[in-house]
This record gives sequence, C-alpha cells and structure tokens, in this order.
Amino acid sequence: MPESPNIIEVRDLRKIYRVGEVDVHALRGVNLDVPRGEFLAVVGPSGSGKSTLFHILGGLAAPTSGTVSMDGQDVRALTDAGRTELRKRCVGFVFQKYNLLPTLSARDNIEIARSIAHRTGPQEEWFKDALKLLDLEKRLDHKPRALSGGEQQRVAIARAIVNHPAILLADEPTGNLDTKNSEAVLNLLRQLNKKIGQTILMITHNPEAAEFADRTVHMRDGEIVEAPAAGH
Repeated sequence: MPESPNIIEVRDLRKIYRVGEVDVHALRGVNLDVPRGEFLAVVGPSGSGKSTLFHILGGLAAPTSGTVSMDGQDVRALTDAGRTELRKRCVGFVFQKYNLLPTLSARDNIEIARSIAHRTGPQEEWFKDALKLLDLEKRLDHKPRALSGGEQQRVAIARAIVNHPAILLADEPTGNLDTKNSEAVLNLLRQLNKKIGQTILMITHNPEAAEFADRTVHMRDGEIVEAPAAGH
C-alpha cells in the first residue's frame, strides 16, 4: 500500500467531557489532513478546542468518537501502552512552559530524551546541524537557571526533535517569551521545517505567530471554522 501523503488524518473527531451532570463538547466533528513536511498553525481563542485536539493528536487523551491516524497508525485502536510507544517513536512535544529538568545541563536534558527512547551511540549529523541552527552549541553545559527564556525554549525544541520524530507538536511555544525571543523561536521552527523537513503542528492564540506557518486552521467552539486546503 502506498504511503499516504498525509502524516495526520482526522475524521469526525469528537470529545465530550462530563462535568458534574453536564456534557461539555470540546470537539464537535473535526476533520483535518496534515501533509508530510507541512508547518501548520491551529489558531483559536481559549475554549475553542485546540488544546483538546493537541492532546488527542499527541496520544495524551483518547477521543470520544472519530478516527485519528498518525504516521499511518490508527490512534484509537491502540492501547495505553501502544499510545505511549507511538509518542516515543513518532511525536515530539514543545510546551509553553519549557519543562526542563532544573538539576541537569542543557546537554543532559536533551540526552534524557534519547535514553527514554532507548537511543544509543553518537548523535546523527542532521541533529548536529539542528543544534547549530538552534545556536546552542556553546550553551549545552549550562543548567536552565543560567539560560534565558529563549535559550530554554530552544533547548526544549532540541529535546523534542533529538529522536527525529515524524511530527513536532508545539503548544503555545512562545507564550512565555518576549517579542524578540518569540520571533527568534518561530524563525527557528520555520527553519527546522524547511531545512530538515520537520512536520510541525503549532497551537497558538496569536495570529502573528501563525504567520510563520505554511497554513493556518481556525477553530471556534470545538469546530474548524476556516481551513484553507493544503498547499494554499
């Protein structure tokens, strides 16, 4: 069977949370295709469903109904252990809060991700190039407290891509950064997308951040309300 051009395929995705005696419809029949190598921004206000979509795509939550295919695998068909394996093999995460381990150097924060994925041996050449792109080579022996916010987010990006995941999921990656550092991080994501072909799906409430992406999908009230076709 030929490989699908889409690395993510979502069909009629629904998520209902039970809050007391009330059903909260976080996602209401979402359909979405993400081609391999695309940098896609998902934009929407708080409560639009974009974070719920992020968590389902990352295997951090299960949908109520609908299908999700990630790199050719049906996420709903996987056990909890299967979803964990899919995350380790296929998905890298970047969050608003950098989530670095404060007692470890930048180098060790990156290496621990390799250890979790049972990767051994020297780093691949493509990742050495990525470190140059991220401008981290001279900062790898510093602990997070000695790094600026922008540098910490760049370490978090390096950690997220070190295992060469098929998909990088970034949730408000510039939310804790000032304008200058935000633009630097977004430019770096753009370069990672263009130079190493990294597929990126970025959740953001900021339309200016979304301008760095190839395509922007807008969400409101659990639905996609605007989605230009891929390649446009």
